[in-house]
Amino acid sequence: MLKRRQFLATAAAALASPMVLKRANAQEPEVTLKLHHFLGPKAPAHSKMLQPWAEAIQNDSGGRIKIELYPSMSLGGAPPQLFRQVADGVVDIVWTVNGYTAGLFPRSEIFELPTVYTNDIAATNLAMRDLFDSHLAEEYKDVHVLFLHVHAGQAIQMANELVRSPDDTKGKKLRVPGPTGNAVVEAMGATPVTMPVPDLPQALSTNAVDGALIPWEIIPALQLQETTKYQIEGPNMNRFGTTTFQVSMNKARWESLPDDLKAIFDKHSGEDWLKEIAGIWRAADDHGIKVAVEGGNEHVVLTQPEMDAFNTALAPVVDQWVSEHAGAFDSQALADAARKAIAARQS
Repeated sequence: MLKRRQFLATAAAALASPMVLKRANAQEPEVTLKLHHFLGPKAPAHSKMLQPWAEAIQNDSGGRIKIELYPSMSLGGAPPQLFRQVADGVVDIVWTVNGYTAGLFPRSEIFELPTVYTNDIAATNLAMRDLFDSHLAEEYKDVHVLFLHVHAGQAIQMANELVRSPDDTKGKKLRVPGPTGNAVVEAMGATPVTMPVPDLPQALSTNAVDGALIPWEIIPALQLQETTKYQIEGPNMNRFGTTTFQVSMNKARWESLPDDLKAIFDKHSGEDWLKEIAGIWRAADDHGIKVAVEGGNEHVVLTQPEMDAFNTALAPVVDQWVSEHAGAFDSQALADAARKAIAARQS
């Protein structure tokens, strides 16, 4: 019996020793960070943006940083809870929609509004960066922002009825991501229905909504070509506003990092990356509309007079935003600064 026990112990040690040696020889990460978000792993935001970004940081750190990605709210909670999760240290990093936590980011909303955002992703990303310290930082004081960005812009996707004018949208129920979407849809004469994007397919299939303000890129991930018939945008890819996103780290976690690791995050979250993000989202949008058309849907590009009619209806949205926030900060100055910053970054 003793010999058998000795043999088993020796065998177990022999089997375990390569793993022990491997661990001893491998670069153990100094910092392991959990990144939580609300979309699935096949969504371009995960596979084309967050995953390559995390890998670039890990590689540049020589293995000292490890970033674990948790898509689909797999660490628990609902999408509107993501900001509090990172602020409270439940997770280390989040990617989230600012509008999911209504009222927390009123200054950033200006970049979402129609006629402020039209179709230039890169210029808008860079403009937010340019104005961050002077105009936006206050509303992100509970976290450390790594970068802010927008998507390609809100298009109209309809389940059954084609709309080509504000008159056509009257009485329709349209899904929106947050407060600015509410204002846009109401200006169109429609009824806004706020919900996180993962809930949209069911809402469309059960007629809880007639359509949505949402970009093309999400079509493949949510199979929207099966629950919609019409994809509608303006000429030259003009859209009806956009959505702002943040990738932020828990503040205490950031402050605990050594300066050289902070520098790696900064290097991979700067202007070059914001321009690259614009290309990622534009390519994803192009792919999404291709999937919809190949699925039998109709891609409708409005004429300029039709888009002008929408812009006329939507023009008061910016004035409304200025009026709503004038008591809290100089909203008119920020609206003017946002337009100027975007124009300055357009090439």
